[in-house]
Amino acid sequence: MKSVSPRGCAGGFGVGLLLAACVVDILYAGADGTSVLPTADPVWPTLALLLVGLAAVLWPAGRRPEWLTPQVRTITFALVSILFTAGALVAGSGTMFGPGEVVILLCLLFVAVRHCPPPWAVTCGVLDVVALMLLPIRYVGTWNDEALTFIVVGLLLVGTVAGLAAYLRTLDYRRTVAVSETRRSERVAIAADLHDFVAHHVTGILVQTQMARMMARTQPQELDPVLAGIERAATEALASMRRTVGVLRDTGEEAADRRPVGDLAGIAELADGFASPVQRVTLRRDAAVSDDLPHEVQAAAFRVVQEALTNIRRHAGDATHIEVRLRDEIGCLEVSVADDGRGGAQLPAAAHGGGFGLVGLKERVTALGGELHAGPRGGVGWEVRAVFPPRKG
Repeated sequence: MKSVSPRGCAGGFGVGLLLAACVVDILYAGADGTSVLPTADPVWPTLALLLVGLAAVLWPAGRRPEWLTPQVRTITFALVSILFTAGALVAGSGTMFGPGEVVILLCLLFVAVRHCPPPWAVTCGVLDVVALMLLPIRYVGTWNDEALTFIVVGLLLVGTVAGLAAYLRTLDYRRTVAVSETRRSERVAIAADLHDFVAHHVTGILVQTQMARMMARTQPQELDPVLAGIERAATEALASMRRTVGVLRDTGEEAADRRPVGDLAGIAELADGFASPVQRVTLRRDAAVSDDLPHEVQAAAFRVVQEALTNIRRHAGDATHIEVRLRDEIGCLEVSVADDGRGGAQLPAAAHGGGFGLVGLKERVTALGGELHAGPRGGVGWEVRAVFPPRKG
């Protein structure tokens, strides 16, 4: 048995009140005995008017045709109500109106202010207000104190309903903006994942492929380790892409936990995977560096090393020795990657990247309160160094 939600109960109660008010309208029409059409029974025009209004308000959203937009619903009933009032004036006799028509017009005013597109919201709202303000003229046939009293009360109701609808529309807009910003930030984060992980592996494949082509002519017997490195890099690139696409497809709360972020233990795997027959990588990690660092700090340290190694492949293909250091400096984690290259890049220009990797890396590091430095070393080569603040106890 399905439980009934408070919102469903409130909706059902509101529909019941609306239908009861419409029944009162029909009873008023029968008791009054006047009609906007001289030859018509007074009940039938009122019934037709109310049916149009009920259809505009209560038609289920999932079953509405495409042409039945909020502006069509609000404008149609407002115009029918105004024509109904004009018919009463032409007939020369006042026609009783009841709470049903008033409630329908207020409901459609709410729909106009909250749901109609901005260019239409004002037009639809004004038409509903005009139809509402003309109701006392239909009854008394002229302006008098009774009509003015109704207009004052009607304006108070209009202000309350329109204000509530505008407030809810503002909340909807803020929610839409928040969702849009969240999606945009996620797209930026996923783009960073693709750059940091996939580009790293693909660049490695390209470098090792060039190396294999040279060794095929001079050292064919030593090709197997290079080909194994290409195979490993391709496998890791596919795995990274598969994880990233999985995050894109998964909208659950566990999606963020499956994003490839890396940690201090993964730095050793990066160093081993980067090494090649012509490039030696040394990882030096102080014993004081703990594995119990915050997850976001470990992930940022991993990205620092990954970006630095990727840039070495792109811009320092002649480097023979790369040193990766993890040090504890008075509670601060210092991560550095240094090479002895002279800037002899062997990659095509199209593979050098857009030059925004270090920019994004600096934003990541500074967001954690750290500092990032990248520049030439004292002698030859290049160094990337990041310092993360001590963890607060």
